[in-house]
Amino acid sequence: MSTLGQYVGKTVLVITADGRLFTGMLQGYDQTTNLILEHTQERVVTPDAPTEIMDLGLYLVRGESVVLCGLVDNTMDEAIDWDKVRGQQLHETRRR
Repeated sequence: MSTLGQYVGKTVLVITADGRLFTGMLQGYDQTTNLILEHTQERVVTPDAPTEIMDLGLYLVRGESVVLCGLVDNTMDEAIDWDKVRGQQLHETRRR
């Protein structure tokens, strides 16, 4: 995951294997893709209610659960009215 180095100090979006969605500033990572996020928010998108945004502060995402980590366009993200966003929650990516 050497490409993560260019994301340190920038806002990233992380999707986990259990379908959770986090945003925060990437502060560090290791060889197993454990991610340290600062100013972390979890966003819960459902079909029937406004998107719930929970502030989590400093947060560690275990590498084994990371499915996607990408940069956030802050200008575009701030323009989104999250109270109007609806959608289906992501399903788990793990097979049982």
